[in-house]
Amino acid sequence: MDYTEILGLTAAFFTTVANIPQAIKVLRTRSTKSLSAPTYAMLFTGLLLWVVYGVIRNDLPVILGNIIAAVLCVIILGIKLYYKYVAGEKEENESGA
Repeated sequence: MDYTEILGLTAAFFTTVANIPQAIKVLRTRSTKSLSAPTYAMLFTGLLLWVVYGVIRNDLPVILGNIIAAVLCVIILGIKLYYKYVAGEKEENESGA
């Protein structure tokens, strides 16, 4: 393993674990009012494209980091959509405040 791959794996680690606090907060509070579904949808799309790019380039740090980040992102997005459309959580701008 060379320094470039170590750098890539380190970057992948930090960008991946950056999503963990948000996922934990959403799971604990069961609130997604402050999250933007379009933002998470675009982030998820971008992460999937990075995975494809990593596969084409045979770049393990890009593949692994973005797969894990995409899974965390889709969990957050799924919970957001569930609470918005199934559970009926009102958005902050819909509450009349």
